Amino acid sequence: MVRNGGVESPSPRPRIHQTHPHDTPLFQSTVSERKLRRFNISIFVFRLAAFGSSISSAVFMLTTNTASSSDTPRWYHFGAFRFVVAANAIVALYSFFEMGASVWEISRGATVFPEFTQVWFDFGHDQVFAYLLLSAGSAATELARQLRAIATCTANNTFCVQSDIAVALGFAGFLFLLISSLLSGFRVVCFIINGSRFVL
Repeated sequence: MVRNGGVESPSPRPRIHQTHPHDTPLFQSTVSERKLRRFNISIFVFRLAAFGSSISSAVFMLTTNTASSSDTPRWYHFGAFRFVVAANAIVALYSFFEMGASVWEISRGATVFPEFTQVWFDFGHDQVFAYLLLSAGSAATELARQLRAIATCTANNTFCVQSDIAVALGFAGFLFLLISSLLSGFRVVCFIINGSRFVL
């Protein structure tokens, strides 16, 4: 203001108005979107790895009974091996669904379910299925050790080798699902603290 004879008149110089709090710079918004996209791509990669490991484990175990000899043991003769097939098949289906959800989120920028439901759905199921794979792998490892102790693998080495590969792939699937669980857990923490599934 400029005083003119005791009367205040507007200053000829315009004031600098404060930026509106909702006016977010475009650069900051673009960087945040890129970070979120890279994060979602990382989740997709581990989902894909978990899917590949689990489906391969199930296939290797299922193909252990291709031998024509009638005295060759079959995977379905052993409860632990049946557990491995079932657990890895379930995780493969779940990972396939989650891969689709990740592609949807990467391409659309939005979750399949409401955000609150999605982050808890992913984290909860990652935990459950990771422990499922760990339980199946642990049971199958103990069974494989017992089969070698009673010389079953001496006469049926191919069966034991394929079983071992299937169990190892199951553990790999568990590892990839565990990493996915850590990433989905990070999204849950971000949602609890900031109300968003990622720190933007």
